Amino acid sequence: MKKLVSWVEIPSKDFTRAVNFYSKVFELQLEVFEYESEKMACFPSGEGAVFYAEGYLPSTEGVIVNFNVSDNIENTVKRIEENGGKIIRPKTKIEAEGRGYFALFIDSEGNKLGIYGDE
Repeated sequence: MKKLVSWVEIPSKDFTRAVNFYSKVFELQLEVFEYESEKMACFPSGEGAVFYAEGYLPSTEGVIVNFNVSDNIENTVKRIEENGGKIIRPKTKIEAEGRGYFALFIDSEGNKLGIYGDE
């Protein structure tokens, strides 16, 4: 089966700040595209982007996107906090056997997101 989620767009109020946040937190180089009134910074995995356009607003309500982190979750938590994010649920063991850990955070723009990892 193909992966179910095809593309994720994370809205931003301050596009440059958001691109800087995600680049530093996940240690990635985002590819930036600008089209008239819209801006997009794509993740190298091809699964989504930080997005700016009129009417797209960050939110702590609704769907939660979780990022898979390859290193220890604590390292990513530290980078989130160092770059203007806020941890709202610390590293938590998932109850189901063999499912690893997760944490929830608010990004630099006010979106609620998660991170997932084995450690």
